Amino acid sequence: MGKQTTIVIVDDHPVFRKGLKDIIEPVPQFRIVGEAENGEVALRLIDELRPDIAIVDIEMPTRNGFDLVKEVHARQIPVDIVFLTMYKEEDIFNAAMDLGIKGYVLKECAVHDILECIRVVTSGKYYISPLLSTHLIHRNDRQKEFQNKHAALTLLTATERKILKLIAENKTSKEIAEGLFISYKTVENHRNNIANKLNLHGAHQLLKFALENKSYL
Repeated sequence: MGKQTTIVIVDDHPVFRKGLKDIIEPVPQFRIVGEAENGEVALRLIDELRPDIAIVDIEMPTRNGFDLVKEVHARQIPVDIVFLTMYKEEDIFNAAMDLGIKGYVLKECAVHDILECIRVVTSGKYYISPLLSTHLIHRNDRQKEFQNKHAALTLLTATERKILKLIAENKTSKEIAEGLFISYKTVENHRNNIANKLNLHGAHQLLKFALENKSYL
């Protein structure tokens, strides 16, 4: 047997957690290493166990799924997050994808979708429940429209794109410098270059552009 994919299940309903375990555990490649009933316990487990995948409900006590993902990213814990939720709304879907999760599965489709989701995410790809394919099409269309409107983004170097994303997270130049292990002056030079390439002029125009277009960067 090859390397097993380790999994933590996070849901405040014990019956639903058991149902997931009954689906996942018979698959030899997958191993459930922990389960949590709320976001706070989940964070501790994910930090301690470092699973490959965490299957997370959005609506939970103490710390919801969105807050959990943000804290996992802040701590730079290497885990792929899959949201398993009842929410079909496009705005919630987009907010989840903007956080960088790797999968979005509807609870009503879990029996059919969850194993395929785990396999796809383990292979390094993204998985969305087929029922939400229209949301993904809309998202991709908006992304293409944005790229066409701001073609100058292709002029940015890889480092400049990384810095632009950090600016979109409202990071200061000092915080960016510390995070990338470069000097404050280097960050400021990059910011000037980015602004010039995107034809953004004025003290706060780059920050305004980054914040307004965070979803597309």
